[in-house]
This record gives sequence, C-alpha cells and structure tokens, in this order.
Amino acid sequence: MKPFRLALVRQKYRPDGGAERFISRALLALEQQNLELNVITREWQGEVNPDWHIHLCNPLKLGRISRERGFARAAKAVWLREKFDLVQSHERIAGCDIYRAGDGVHRNWLHQRARLLPSWRHPLLFNSPYHRFVMQAESDMYSAPELKAVICNAGMIKREIVEQFHVDAEKITVIYNAIDHHTFYPADIAVKRQLREQYQLPAQAHCLIFVGSGFERKGLAAAIRAIAPTDSYLMVIGRDKNEKSWRALASSLGCEARIRFMGMQKNTLPFYQAADGLLLPTLYDPFPNVILEAMACGLPVITSTTCGGAEFITNGANGFVTDALDVPALTAAVQQLPREALDSAMGSAAREKIMPYNPSALSSQLIDLYQRVLTQ
Repeated sequence: MKPFRLALVRQKYRPDGGAERFISRALLALEQQNLELNVITREWQGEVNPDWHIHLCNPLKLGRISRERGFARAAKAVWLREKFDLVQSHERIAGCDIYRAGDGVHRNWLHQRARLLPSWRHPLLFNSPYHRFVMQAESDMYSAPELKAVICNAGMIKREIVEQFHVDAEKITVIYNAIDHHTFYPADIAVKRQLREQYQLPAQAHCLIFVGSGFERKGLAAAIRAIAPTDSYLMVIGRDKNEKSWRALASSLGCEARIRFMGMQKNTLPFYQAADGLLLPTLYDPFPNVILEAMACGLPVITSTTCGGAEFITNGANGFVTDALDVPALTAAVQQLPREALDSAMGSAAREKIMPYNPSALSSQLIDLYQRVLTQ
C-alpha cells in the first residue's frame, strides 16, 4: 500500500522551540505509520532521520513582513509542486489543509502584551504594520476554503479561535502535546544531591525552575518578584537578548544570589531533576512543553490563567494557577509548594496527570484526524 505523503510546515526549526519539539515528537511518533514524512522549512538545525524528507526554502528577507510573506509564498510553491496528500502548517499560511495553532491567537497575545505597556502605547502596538500583517494573515488562513481542520494544543485556544474567527467548533480538534515519561522522570535523592552540588545550589534549599526563551513573554519579571520575598532559589533556563535587565531587576530586589541564570541548555532534564517546582507565569502561551516536562519529572507547577497548560493544573493538588501579573498570589503559591518535590503528594500528582499524554497517544490522535480529513 502506497504511503500517504504528509508535509509539516515550520519556518525555522530551533531545537529549543515549543512548536519544533512538537514537530520532532510527532515525527517520531508517526514513524511507524504508513506515511512519507516531509518538512518544509527555512532552516533545520536538529538531527534528521534519513527517512524524513526536508524541503529547504529560504527566500530573501528584508524585514519581518518580508520574512513572513516570502516564506509563505515559497512554502506554498513547494507543496503545490509536490502535490502532498496533506499539508499541516505551523505557520499562518492560507491554503494549508490543517493548521496547528501552536502560537495561539495573535490579537489575544497583543492584548496581554499591552498589559505591560503604558496606555498611550496601546494604539501603536495594535497598528504596527507587522502585527496588522500577522492578524490579516491569520484571518485569511482561517477563512481559506482549503482549510479542513485546526489542531489546538489547549481548549483555551479552541475557544479563542471560535470567538475571534467564527470557525465551526467541529472543525477544531484539541490534541495535547506528548511527553515521554521515560525520557523525563524524577531523580532519586542521591542524584538530586549530586546535581545540587554540580550547580552550586544548597542541598536543602527550596529551588524552582523557570524554562523559556523570550523572558518578557514567559513572565520572568513576575517570577523574580515572586521569589524575592521568599527564601527560595530560581534557576533560569533559556536566553534573552536583554538578560542584563533581568539580572538588574534581581539585584534591585536583593535576591540576585538566589536567581541563577543558567543560559540555554540542550539537555534540560538534570535541571528539572535538581528543582522542586516549575514557576512559569507566562503572559500568553497556548501550552508550553516545559509544563509537561516538569510534571513528568515530578514537579508541581505554578503557571498563569492565560496559559493553556493551566488546564492540567488543579490548585493545591499538583500546582497553582494565578494571573500572570499577580505577584502576591505567585509568592503565596511559591510558599505553598512542598519544600521537597521528591515523593511529595503534589509531585506525584503532577507526574500521574501527564502519564496518558505519551507519543503513542499523540500518534493515534493525529492519524485519526488525518484519516478523517482525507475522507472529506
């Protein structure tokens, strides 16, 4: 039986990106299926399975709008030429068969971003040529007749799409991201102590972890302010071009010795294993993979109401959910976490919650969706 040819579209593959990790996990999960796997991208930085087909298209770009418009045209030219059976785009490109809304709804992100800005800057934000282009591209994509299905990684995003674009709810499928609980798992006490020593963290300290690049959107300022009045430590994993300003904030609050900037890490597992919880008060996030990774490592999670990952959190059971900018509530949540995640009820409940969301389940849900779309 001839395999059907699936193309996944992502402008730039960056190993630390959430969408990219979804793609790589989906590809691995789908390897055993009767598929020909294709990826259309500007740049693929990760390892490539020889059975995957990578289609590089990197047109000239002269600014952000040119970058988005140029890649959209080039990617569409590839899939029209190749005549794939299904095109699943992770970018806002009209004409795809399936769109995965991993970046959420752009207008809603701007509304959350505006909360950090003075009111006089709000019109400038929403009238920015780039943001207007993205919002129009999003609208065009949802109204395109070729669009047969939408994948959301959280119910929050499904509700936003229905509200903003009046897409039929039956067209939208929520498929949560997968996590391999054999790859991400809790350390034993001996390993944790060794890791604490390696990272120069006090063995008995209460230590949380923050994981994500783009510190403003991920809520690092609120995380640092929440940690400041406590005795807890915070490991910051990720990168940001304005890291100096975040270090300065920690210094101004007198907690710089307890905020550890660890930089970009290819392997995040040992950092989760050295921690007692995840603190991610992200301003807007459909469903960051780091929440699943932390929970798989037995860490309770503190996140925000504008994060799709909040759908996995039950207050007081496996973590806490607060407004992204409510620093007193975040501080209270930090203080209510168990001092030691290992063998705690919250840590165990966190790991138990993610167990059904494995690569096999992801593969099954995707194949079921593809079959339904192909029969339309």
